[in-house]
Amino acid sequence: MVKQQAKDFPGVGMTLPSYKTDTGARSRFGSKHPASKQGRLRRMFSRRRLKRALLTIFIIGALIGLFVAAKFIYNAHKLFGGSIFGALHSTKLRGENRGRVNILLAGNSADDPGHQGGNLTDSIMIASIDTRNHTAFLMSIPRDLWVDIPGGGHQKINAAYVVGQEDHFNEPGYPAGGMGLLEKVVHDNFGMPIDYYALVNYNALRDSVNAVGGIKFNVQSDDPRGLYDPSIDYKTHGPLVRLTNGPHTLNGEQALDLARARGDAYGSYGFANADFTRTDDQRQMLIALKNKALTPGVIANPAKLTSLFDSVGGNVKTDFKLGEVHRLYDISKTINSKNIKSLSLNDADGKNLLTSYTTADGESALIPKAGIDDFSAIQAFVNQQTSSNPVVRENAGVVVLNATGVSGLASQERTKLRVKDLNVIDIGDALSNQSTTTIIDNSDNKKPATKKLLTKLFGNHFTTTNPYANKYDADFIILLGSDHANSGVATTSSTSSAN
Repeated sequence: MVKQQAKDFPGVGMTLPSYKTDTGARSRFGSKHPASKQGRLRRMFSRRRLKRALLTIFIIGALIGLFVAAKFIYNAHKLFGGSIFGALHSTKLRGENRGRVNILLAGNSADDPGHQGGNLTDSIMIASIDTRNHTAFLMSIPRDLWVDIPGGGHQKINAAYVVGQEDHFNEPGYPAGGMGLLEKVVHDNFGMPIDYYALVNYNALRDSVNAVGGIKFNVQSDDPRGLYDPSIDYKTHGPLVRLTNGPHTLNGEQALDLARARGDAYGSYGFANADFTRTDDQRQMLIALKNKALTPGVIANPAKLTSLFDSVGGNVKTDFKLGEVHRLYDISKTINSKNIKSLSLNDADGKNLLTSYTTADGESALIPKAGIDDFSAIQAFVNQQTSSNPVVRENAGVVVLNATGVSGLASQERTKLRVKDLNVIDIGDALSNQSTTTIIDNSDNKKPATKKLLTKLFGNHFTTTNPYANKYDADFIILLGSDHANSGVATTSSTSSAN
């Protein structure tokens, strides 16, 4: 570059830059030169690189999609069997016609090398879905429940699967093998039809929780220290559970350990109800896992989806088909977690329906409070949860007392009331005879449907004065008067009881 005097500009000695011109080069002001050509080439190369980058991203995205699809196909075929195209169609579920689908969930520790009796189903739960009202409940069945297992005699219910496997159980209406026998035992004792089953080893919970990036769990122990079970985790070699009260984000191993812990080791604290605390924790974690799995952060994340597919495909056995799973997913999206109840037989509307029992071999077990093999109260509770009848759902306890000289009046009335789905828990004789049928109302206005029905049947003669409080624990006590006896409802045939 040489300096040239700027004659056309004011100011003596002022210089302007000038460029040495090669062939094809022109003046700086509005003329072509090598720099502009290079800029054009750079812009052209930039566009090409952008196109290549976009193409690369597209190819990577397609590969990820194919990988996720391949994982899904592989695990779906392994888990559900049949053609993968079944996932494209939604198939109506068994039980939908009656408005409720019941799924038996059982968990064992066959995958745990440090666990004795790994094939025993130490976790048993029923997921019951109301497909019309978009509600559901999870109800745990204690593993120590003493039941009569066909082909195995009286044993704890967690042995039913093992007996069914060993005896090659095969009966019409049930799946073959251990889960079929467990279904039969549950149906016979709980009165619930079972539509599907899922047998899950414990690693499914651990791997699923890790796949979704952990789950939220709020520890609310009665012990101010929280939860602690010093039993050994065979993988970490640390205590099974050590959690303070309050919210936590659990990883897979922590969730698995909490699902196993029932606080029966020396030094444990926070497990006030032992196995019942454990099953309650399990129900809470299942709901938390369901919530996390349906979040956009999981659904839109290929890595998390493939991990979730792997965790389920390798650890679950079920009789669901792909089209049915599609339908189940559609239904589950309509159920808010707030509309999923958590039920336990030791706290059924504030009542414990179970009691402790020692077997002939000295084992500790649980039986219905009414006695061995008497599941009537448990079946009534289950019926209460699954019925659409408001009277049944209230499950009000009703006592019928004969306040006349007509023999057998209370007994006859009990039969009639049970046909109307009323829960008659006892009958007897009133303290004295009376002319007008009266109903003692102890419900505190919490059983309106039952009160409405009783009014229709016996008239609007209610009182809250209760001289039978020390004898009967009931929501309503019906005192049948002579007006009811004379209405043609009763007969005067003699019976062995004056009731």
